[in-house]
Amino acid sequence: MSKIGKINISIPEKVKVALTGNNVNIEGPLGKKSLTIDLENFDLNINEGKEISIKPKKVDENTKRLWGMNRSLLNNAIIGASKGYEKTLELVGVGYRAALKGKQLNLQLGFSHDVNYDIPEEIKITVEKQTILKITGADKQQVGMVASKIKSLRPPEPYKGKGIREKDQYILRKEGKKK
Repeated sequence: MSKIGKINISIPEKVKVALTGNNVNIEGPLGKKSLTIDLENFDLNINEGKEISIKPKKVDENTKRLWGMNRSLLNNAIIGASKGYEKTLELVGVGYRAALKGKQLNLQLGFSHDVNYDIPEEIKITVEKQTILKITGADKQQVGMVASKIKSLRPPEPYKGKGIREKDQYILRKEGKKK
């Protein structure tokens, strides 16, 4: 039995969930999302627009593996449509700063040139200070992917800790050379 898969998903008031064929359409104040669920292996029940439960038709190794994952994907889509997801990045280093220029994020990261990052349509990036970025969106996977791509432009280094990191991310620090 799947520990996660057994738990029912509660639907907030503002979110509408509709099942058409194999697709589950989730619509909320922050966006729309469509998920494909294999209805040959799983039963999907929507109880009066208040709860969703997903159960496998037959329990074997393959459906056990997919049960919790499908439930988590549904839950993440519902949370994304109602509340949204957010990641906060910090730029640590002398002269490191960020600025928004239209649909691009302009980053000065200690290189001889500025780095421009094109912001995807569904993602919203705000620059709170020059060194703090907030990435928000309805899709958990896409918010994490954008944060990961921005972090990969200048990963934190272990000696001084300079680079782009998530808020409260622990950086393993190394001791420098000794005389």
